[in-house]
Amino acid sequence: MRHRSVTYSLAQTTEAAFQALADPTRRAVLDLLRRGSQPAGQIASAFPVSRPAISKHLRLLRRAHLVREHREGRHRVYQLNPEPLRAVDSWIEQYRVFWSVNLSNLKTFVEAEHARETEAASRKTEIKPKKGKLS
Repeated sequence: MRHRSVTYSLAQTTEAAFQALADPTRRAVLDLLRRGSQPAGQIASAFPVSRPAISKHLRLLRRAHLVREHREGRHRVYQLNPEPLRAVDSWIEQYRVFWSVNLSNLKTFVEAEHARETEAASRKTEIKPKKGKLS
């Protein structure tokens, strides 16, 4: 049996990651950080929203542990933290397997039906000898 606080903490962290990923601007920030660490000002300049708005997005990403922050002189530098994304990927993997199996079964069914219909249609179009009257 798992320790209750460990399970809750993992669920809480995963939930925070999903909430952070729900926003398209935050996903775009993460995409930007895949290229490497960047100062907050440089991140903010890549978006058409205000710097305080980007600062809020960065704060939410930091609370969800999706980014790490460190200081370099006067600058706050952010980098991607892939660990919470692994938990998200693990959850999504269940659905990836589900859809892969079900779509594979659907493909097999559709191909079998198509083969049956094609065979039935070809039998109907075969030229059958006509019975003629003898005079």
